[in-house]
Amino acid sequence: MPVIVHLDVMLARRKVRSKELAEAIGITESNLSLLKSGKVKGVRFATLAAICRYLECEPGDLLGYEPSDDDLHPDAD
Repeated sequence: MPVIVHLDVMLARRKVRSKELAEAIGITESNLSLLKSGKVKGVRFATLAAICRYLECEPGDLLGYEPSDDDLHPDAD
């Protein structure tokens, strides 16, 4: 997957635990864990905005992109 999630890095920088963030933005720890590991196919903009608001960061601080052959065939999972 060419999109890389850096949520764990931002949590460490802000010294925030996953449990704290999940409670603050209203999602389960399980769903937050899936997002952190990049095992989701998408994220709602409202959820992304809530994470950014709580961690005082930009979406680009949480997501990165590494070109690969995967992005040529997005349905090839």
